[in-house]
Amino acid sequence: MKVGVFDSGIGGLTVVKSLLEHQLFEEIIYFGDTARVPYGSKDKSTIIRYGIEAVEFFKNFELDMIIVACNSVSAYALSEMNECASCPVIGVVEAGVLATANALQNKDSKVLILGTHATINSKAYETGLKNQGFIYLEAKATPLFVPLVEEEILSGEILNATLKHYFSDTQTPKAVILGCTHFPLLTPVLANHFGENTKLIHSGDAIVEYLENKFDFYKQYANPTLKFFASENPEALRETAKKWLNV
Repeated sequence: MKVGVFDSGIGGLTVVKSLLEHQLFEEIIYFGDTARVPYGSKDKSTIIRYGIEAVEFFKNFELDMIIVACNSVSAYALSEMNECASCPVIGVVEAGVLATANALQNKDSKVLILGTHATINSKAYETGLKNQGFIYLEAKATPLFVPLVEEEILSGEILNATLKHYFSDTQTPKAVILGCTHFPLLTPVLANHFGENTKLIHSGDAIVEYLENKFDFYKQYANPTLKFFASENPEALRETAKKWLNV
């Protein structure tokens, strides 16, 4: 099977890493819209337009499916992308909701949703979790995490100050949804901050769980073909991929 993975920047590589670990695809084609990152500050119509343009890019390849790694695009543009695509377009929001429901048997558990302003304002996670029976939900926009990850600031004083800024008044939840594909790079510091009793829901792991439940994968691919494209400075994306994915 051949899959396209779309993200606003480099964060979607965390989803690619999960796909590689589970050996689901023979070929993975990644497109990062690095010229226009971040999407989290964009309005709905702009995000939809960018999502449709990504589908047009992927029409250069014969894909079995497209995975939208960007939570903001998954929240706003999935139906429009599916309308103009010749293969299924699958987003990470629904996968994250289902992964949270599978991880927490007690629907009275508090869930903290982190994301960009666009993702949080969409209320997509809250709607999905309420439909699953969850009541105690807190959604918090944490956009400063995106440039920190882009600059590879994954520890230290600046990051610690940002954690304090966002979470000084936040009660410890049972689960934290990392509603942006950049955020899994901050897993060690977030896990340390919230403690071992808090589950972190990772978009990459969630989408793998979702795909394995929805599709039949008859073969594993230990050495898939990887192709990386970007709307700006593709070489920088490829260098980042080498570091994050060890490819």
